Amino acid sequence: MSDDHLGGRVWRFDHDISTDVLSPGQYAVDPVDVRKRHVLESVNPSFASDVRPGDVVVAGRNFGCGSSRETAAENLKALGVACVVAESFSRIFMRNAVALGLPVVVCRGVHDGFSDGDRIEIDLANGRIVNAESEAELYGDSLPSEMRTILSAGGILAVLENQTDR
Repeated sequence: MSDDHLGGRVWRFDHDISTDVLSPGQYAVDPVDVRKRHVLESVNPSFASDVRPGDVVVAGRNFGCGSSRETAAENLKALGVACVVAESFSRIFMRNAVALGLPVVVCRGVHDGFSDGDRIEIDLANGRIVNAESEAELYGDSLPSEMRTILSAGGILAVLENQTDR
């Protein structure tokens, strides 16, 4: 799929998934290879071991609430999560995710529209979200071209490095 079109298997989570469960504090100073093994273990103990590159996290309201741990988004990206689609995000989580190159899409109704294991198709440019199992179609917030540029570069550091190389 292209940079603007993503798809994968769904991992569905509820509301108020905090950065504390995305990046547990007891592993805060550990290397990413250790931290990523504990992502979401308190809500789904098999997530970190069973998630595969290209899988998509679907969640309810207030995803990424809590502290401003940049490692919350970094851990998901390190596991190969292709995108997070949620009813709403904590503002700082959303900023950290985009800065690190992890696509995030706000889409009202997505929490009730998917189950674990469903196949999801995402068009970042127009916010179109499709459940490939039921063929249900939702429209979330499209990502502005500036955000998609950051994401396709792999994050803000890659964008800045490309500007310095000119």
